[in-house]
Amino acid sequence: MEDHPQSTLVDVAREAGVSRATVDRVINGRPNVKAKTVAKVRDAMARLHYRPDPLAAGLARRSRHRFCFVLPTGTNAFMQDLASHIATMGDWLARNRAFVDRVEVDVFDPQALATALDELPRAYDGVAVVALDDPLVRAAIDRLVADGVPVVTLVSDVPASRRLRFVGIDNSAAGRTAAMLLGRFLAGQKGSVGVLVGSLSLRDHMERCFGFSQLLGREFPGLRILPVMEMRDDRELAETAVRDLLKTHPDLVALYNAGAGNQGVATALKAARKTPRLVFVAHELTPLSRELLLSGTADAVIAQNPGHEARSAARLLLSRGLDEAIIAEQERIRIDIFLRENLP
Repeated sequence: MEDHPQSTLVDVAREAGVSRATVDRVINGRPNVKAKTVAKVRDAMARLHYRPDPLAAGLARRSRHRFCFVLPTGTNAFMQDLASHIATMGDWLARNRAFVDRVEVDVFDPQALATALDELPRAYDGVAVVALDDPLVRAAIDRLVADGVPVVTLVSDVPASRRLRFVGIDNSAAGRTAAMLLGRFLAGQKGSVGVLVGSLSLRDHMERCFGFSQLLGREFPGLRILPVMEMRDDRELAETAVRDLLKTHPDLVALYNAGAGNQGVATALKAARKTPRLVFVAHELTPLSRELLLSGTADAVIAQNPGHEARSAARLLLSRGLDEAIIAEQERIRIDIFLRENLP
């Protein structure tokens, strides 16, 4: 039998006329490599009698990984809580030879968010982004993925993009849950219902509104949903919007805030002192929403666990870098319902 000198990954790359990174992607069965390129690499491996070195693969699995989380600017308490959980993951990630950077951008501005994604160094091993479902953002995500950087969307999805996975709750189900609670709390009352969102371009807010209107119209026909108002998660805009609703719709019986800005909603409700009191359903358990539940200003809060989401996004990116399988059930984000009586 003829002996062949030990070929290396560099030899295969040179023989196939591609980069070392491309050869590594072919060997490990990673996506985004053209079939023609895969064939060239495999032909080169066969000609050189190249066999992957299990020890080298093990060393590569212990290489360092650097991820980036792209989060919104502003005063959204839930997003601030999410950022704090990302910061506390440092020790766990370090034990797995992984590190996280954080970038903040106005996610309500599609051009700004797309530019921020385009400017991220392609040396990152993965990106998690709270995303706006907009063509500019979708294209920027696809460019990252095409450049070999896996992306997970966090809290708000861009399903038509080439993102690896969405980390968040089923927002349509969350909206239906809010509608069922609100309708039951009203106990047969008829009237108008005000709906606030940060932006209908945020997929999570849009899906919540869809689920909310879907169930409320079917189960509680005596309730009329007013045109959705976009607040950019700004408390002052929310306060002004609720004051206007109270002034122009005397039959207003309930409010549903699918985004942030609960401080503004509460301020307007307390100033109006409407009798009977409006039913108010909000999202995310924060120090403020906890206070609103305890005071009786809010009736229910639909929530998701930001710590679970931060860790899930990091696990997904790390698993991708290590070419390991994920546990799907571990990454499922639950919808939580909080009333005054079951606050943790």
